[in-house]
Amino acid sequence: MIAVEGLPEFDEHELIARIFDKKTGLRGYIAIHNTTTGVAVGGTRFAHYESEEDALRDALRLSRAMTYKCALAGVPYGGGKAVLIAAADAKGSPAHKSKEYLQAYAGRLSALAAVFYTGEDVGITEEDIVTLSTLSKNIIGRPSVGGLPAHWAAQSVYRSIQAALQHVYGSECINGRTIAIKGLGNVGINLAKMLYDAGAQIIAAEIDEGKARQATHEMPGIILVSPDEIMLQEMDVFAPCALGGDLSPQTISKLSAKIVCGAANNQLTTASDGDLLKKEGITYVPDYIANAGGLITVVDELHDGGYNRARVAHRVDDVKKTVKNLLEKSDELDLPPSRVADDMVQKLVSK
Repeated sequence: MIAVEGLPEFDEHELIARIFDKKTGLRGYIAIHNTTTGVAVGGTRFAHYESEEDALRDALRLSRAMTYKCALAGVPYGGGKAVLIAAADAKGSPAHKSKEYLQAYAGRLSALAAVFYTGEDVGITEEDIVTLSTLSKNIIGRPSVGGLPAHWAAQSVYRSIQAALQHVYGSECINGRTIAIKGLGNVGINLAKMLYDAGAQIIAAEIDEGKARQATHEMPGIILVSPDEIMLQEMDVFAPCALGGDLSPQTISKLSAKIVCGAANNQLTTASDGDLLKKEGITYVPDYIANAGGLITVVDELHDGGYNRARVAHRVDDVKKTVKNLLEKSDELDLPPSRVADDMVQKLVSK
């Protein structure tokens, strides 16, 4: 057994459950971090991990981030996350999920009815959500209700970039700015299109050749580089939209960007990397604020009056105000935005 409380990611989590089904190969963890402000919400991630400990640590990191995201998005929910360990196929990609596998997972979710609601994340498809929603009442982010959350997550990142541009350059205008995006998955491609339509020069990195071809077809003039080269480009804004851990002393030293604002979760390798960004004169918008649009739309399904698209749009647009206030407070206190945001969350969830 893994000594959970000894892991650096353990942050007084309220519940950590290992889930397993020998017949289907289901293995993973559900972590509930904090429910001070309401029941836990957070997506399900399906990915290949080198070990169960790696998967557990990812679940702990991600569930904590969901608590922070809920608190600063102003929604009455707490943070949770599910991580499913996928066997790798011959190419190293996560293997296919059978219907029986999803049924087994839905059964585990049902044991957490009214305690944890979950939806799409890395490795979970629209078809998976449709299937799971017929098997469990714990599913949010249903395509037939509010649609997939990628559009709204991209929209909140877009609004956050506008706020950061205003703070750094005195204008939120995107036209003419060079923005580098790492990862053209569901959120990354939506964000790229929004920025492209607003007149930005887009530099992007994407390991999936099909997604890269789609991007060049839909956005003539986009510049594609390898993931290893993306942070070496001349840019105004760097938008990490792949997996986490992109920001470390080694990578921060390579950045020409004055702003980092993207959709990936857990972008900082350690908390001290937020301090380093400030030292280097780079304005950082914490990921759990910037990408909150996806959360805002899926939890709206739990509203007593049902899902309301206009309410979602208004709340997502309000992310710009949250970022504006955060950056102003960061300057006032002469502290990194990451530290200021974390302190704001602690005050909210400790009441």
